Amino acid sequence: MSKDIRIKKGLNISLIGDAEHTTTQLATGGVYAIKPSDFHGITVKLIAKEGAEVKAGEPLFYSKSDERILFPSPVSGKVTEVIRGERRKVLAINIAANATQEFKDFGTKDAASMSAEEVKNHLFDSGCWPFVKQRPYDVVANPNQAPKAIFVSAYASAPLAADLDYTLKGKEAELQAALTAVGKLTEGKLHVSVGKNANSPFSNLKGIEIHKVSGPHPVGNVGTQIAQIDPINKGEVVWVITPQDLVVIGELLLTGKLNITRTVALTGSQFSKPHYVTVTAGAQIAAIVKGNLDNDNTRIISGNVLSGTHVKEDGFIGYYDNQITAIPEGDDYEFFGWNKPVFNKISTSRALTFSWLTPNKKYDLNTNTNGEHRAFVVTGSYEKVFPLDLYPMQLLKACMYEDLDEMEALGAYEVAPEDFALTEFICVSKQPHQKIIREGLDLMREELG
Repeated sequence: MSKDIRIKKGLNISLIGDAEHTTTQLATGGVYAIKPSDFHGITVKLIAKEGAEVKAGEPLFYSKSDERILFPSPVSGKVTEVIRGERRKVLAINIAANATQEFKDFGTKDAASMSAEEVKNHLFDSGCWPFVKQRPYDVVANPNQAPKAIFVSAYASAPLAADLDYTLKGKEAELQAALTAVGKLTEGKLHVSVGKNANSPFSNLKGIEIHKVSGPHPVGNVGTQIAQIDPINKGEVVWVITPQDLVVIGELLLTGKLNITRTVALTGSQFSKPHYVTVTAGAQIAAIVKGNLDNDNTRIISGNVLSGTHVKEDGFIGYYDNQITAIPEGDDYEFFGWNKPVFNKISTSRALTFSWLTPNKKYDLNTNTNGEHRAFVVTGSYEKVFPLDLYPMQLLKACMYEDLDEMEALGAYEVAPEDFALTEFICVSKQPHQKIIREGLDLMREELG
């Protein structure tokens, strides 16, 4: 039985620069990059060497812990450079795309007639397994541990997030094929969350349990939905797949081609025309934003402003990202900014701040943290924007002093870094909450498995 989700705790951050519902198709060309850092917790073993010619879908590297988990090239072309860091760690693999794209043929499949083992092997062979992530730990899923359920969040509530109802429109056939296939990987349910009043492409699909969600951000975070629908206990695992990755899996099943394209939202006040573009995963930022970006003191983020990654214009879009945000760089400081009324910023406090008087106002915020890093101050403010039923301050501190028993008891198995993005945003102590949680989860994974 479906369960509608409505939360009251959270915070909507209304920013200038929503993407218009128009889409531009970018031609495949130039340089693409796959970065192992996008796949947290994976130690890679290189397959493709510099100078090798690859087709779209052919593997570039695999996971050292499980050789079945392959990471494919998103385009056909030549491997021009393998960038390494300390101790020869692979940082990125650059591929110069061919003018005419060639795809490795994986063969069409009838999802309805496939067994669970056949689905799993097909995802391994095609390089689609990295699309399946797991909770706890928010890493690429361990294929040897069966999930009690699979979750898909088809509603994005983050600031300026892509409208998934728009980007997925017309992809019902691909979504149904993918859902039919991945639904066989669990004996539990396949949960899909959509907006309460949305006209979602998932509405009439079969084999899923639909949940309608409403309320402030982070209601669109899959962690919030898991906590409301089927919370994770110690020893349990759930798998998570994003809707845009389901489209890739569905197209693979229907056509035999691995076509890792994204409909990416260009958002933020620094874009002259915020809109959507269709690009291949790993595309260079400069090619995506060409002629549309105000470069004067601008911060470019692959992802949303709360949990995205800072990238340069000569960098590359993240493998899982379907949004690029550009906002002003916050490197200016106000004289006595702490001691005067504030009208142009968002705050959950009413002390000399007035954003609560204009809840529908859109802001042009920059990256200034409005203060420096300092010791934790107990204010009780985190709980106002944190909808999960656990203690955020105590869990953060347990992660900092690496008390594994306390982290377990406080619910670390249920969370991912993005669940703490809002508490980091409002933190008066300017603590890096997402980094603290990420390091805590990594420690738990290393010590407890």
